[in-house]
Amino acid sequence: MKPAFLALLALAVVSPGNASAFETKARAAMVVDHTTGMALLRKNETTPLPTASMSKLMTLYMLFEAIRDERVTLDTEFRVSKKAQAMGGSRMFVEADTTVPVDALIHGIIVQSGNDACVVVAENLAGTEDEFAKQMTARARELGLDGTTLKNSSGWPEPGHEMSTEDLVKLARMIITEFPEYYEYFAETEYTWNEITQQNRNPLLNLGIGADGLKTGHTEEAGYGLVGSAVQNGQRIVFVITGLDSTSERRSESEAVVQWAYGAFDTVRFLEKGSVATVGDVWLGEVNSVPLVAATDIQMLVPRQLRDEVKAEITYEGPIEAPITAGQVIGALVVSVPDQEDVTFDLVAGADVERGGLVTRIGAAAALARDRVVQLLPGGD
Repeated sequence: MKPAFLALLALAVVSPGNASAFETKARAAMVVDHTTGMALLRKNETTPLPTASMSKLMTLYMLFEAIRDERVTLDTEFRVSKKAQAMGGSRMFVEADTTVPVDALIHGIIVQSGNDACVVVAENLAGTEDEFAKQMTARARELGLDGTTLKNSSGWPEPGHEMSTEDLVKLARMIITEFPEYYEYFAETEYTWNEITQQNRNPLLNLGIGADGLKTGHTEEAGYGLVGSAVQNGQRIVFVITGLDSTSERRSESEAVVQWAYGAFDTVRFLEKGSVATVGDVWLGEVNSVPLVAATDIQMLVPRQLRDEVKAEITYEGPIEAPITAGQVIGALVVSVPDQEDVTFDLVAGADVERGGLVTRIGAAAALARDRVVQLLPGGD
């Protein structure tokens, strides 16, 4: 069986722009198209750097996994230690010898950037914060975050507590993809605990540019940073900037990053979810063909000046042997952009195809036998 190809789908460009290089003041930065992971901007992205509170995302990821694995629930009460209450810096203002529900701690970490809330989570999941930090680093390695070494749960300054901007982008994308039920917390602009209301420190949430997450950070060593995400035209970007000199610089630079990404790149739409990309041949089925459809909306960001050079091919191994189940991955749309790795989107069966009966199988066997006889006959000019 040979692959079947359908080349050069028509492209639908839905946002104008003028792709040009973006010069950031950040010490390190990375911007990616969330759908594909394609990098739109890179600057020192693989260099491990102090993270400040941005590494709280790893604490949250560990907590989200614990909920998913049913080790805890949102209603589980975590006890607060004296160490947790004594934490300095940004706090949720938990009190020692009381308990706090997991759901409240998630809000306290995301919205209030509570160092104390992080210690509560660490101690209740791993016994001690030191042990939790070891577990976080080990889990980061399993997730492919090779530039990550964590010494505590909060990002409190400590020698060797580092993540690369590339790792922070990867981690943010995993949170968005794997835990959508909690991602909406990141867009909350304020939260009240212990009768103290605090504002979310993310400077982009109220600007009307589609920003909905994720985490700020600041220490003297790390400078000012932000792990951010935004959606425009149904297309999400994820980005990190770090090492800036002030809150105002962080705000202006992060806003500029978002505006640049959606101004310099076009959203190119190939297929809508459920639309038929092509029809594939079927082997040994009750019918001889099956539609290959888009599993999701298939679109991505590309530099505007390259949009005419984008190529898309549909590929599948055909004929496709029955039985086939609707939703089964049976092909792919492969998109090629100059100077980028190819991006592959799944195509799935648009219908069930049952295996044919005895008559179908006999007919297929006879046809195969005829083909072999023809191939064995001597040929010549």
